[in-house]
Amino acid sequence: MSKKIIIGSRGSDLALWQANFVKSKLENAGHPCEIKIIKTQGDKIQDLPFDKMEGKGFFTKEIEEALLRNEIDLAVHSHKDLETTNPPGLTIAAVSERANPHDLLLIRKEAYNPTANLNLKPGAIVGTSAARRIAQLHRYIAPDQIKMLRGNVPTRINKLRNGEYDAILIAAAGVERLNLDVSDLVAVELKPEIFVPAPAQGFLGIQCREEDPVVRVVQEVLDNEQSRAIINLERGVLKALSGGCQVPLGAHVLIKDDGVADFWLAYAPSTSGTADHTLLHGKDFARLHEEALLWIKQPEKKK
Repeated sequence: MSKKIIIGSRGSDLALWQANFVKSKLENAGHPCEIKIIKTQGDKIQDLPFDKMEGKGFFTKEIEEALLRNEIDLAVHSHKDLETTNPPGLTIAAVSERANPHDLLLIRKEAYNPTANLNLKPGAIVGTSAARRIAQLHRYIAPDQIKMLRGNVPTRINKLRNGEYDAILIAAAGVERLNLDVSDLVAVELKPEIFVPAPAQGFLGIQCREEDPVVRVVQEVLDNEQSRAIINLERGVLKALSGGCQVPLGAHVLIKDDGVADFWLAYAPSTSGTADHTLLHGKDFARLHEEALLWIKQPEKKK
């Protein structure tokens, strides 16, 4: 493309890392870009957990509106933050390869107990505001040990260092992308058999106007076919539940060398409940989707 591509992004360190990653890929392919920062509802409201905030698309709506007004040409999102249905006129033109998809439990050293559940001392206070994480934490600790945590990744870690929490749950990809030094803390990477990530965690979604010529450019430079298949399965379950980030659902696919997919799921009807956990196997993603919904909707089938 001859014209400069305008990339819309939130202003957090992680969002700007993601936008600059896409900018670099496009510019290396000969497409000049610039980044425009847009503040979203999720950035403005910091005193409420996500399940108490009104509406949907807390980190995406204002950016999508800017796309529809032709103020930007594409938007870079953490794919897990996107609604499962695009607003009319918009499309996900490309999805990235997956970064580390796991959750990371950061623990103050004085709260670390290597022999206990989640390596936490008795009564440890854990920070998170994600419905999925809260419901899965109920498997390991009491509800009164969970405390709301908001803010960007460095802010959350600083709150932990300042003693507001004994531990916090965050996405491993954010720490790795920002190359943050957490050596003063104990970092426990939670594999899906312990703690199931959010649908599409670790992927970037690049959103454009459907008929815009930039769609073809973005697809050629950035799109990953296997990533799309994995996202469609993980987020397809979320879509079937008519949900967004307020739904206590973990869904994670790992395709092994023999082509068989491991599909981990964790689900609770609400954040007040405790998430059930299961593992499905198969090569047929449509069948795995059906089996996942059957497991979720028929409690007697949960193991």
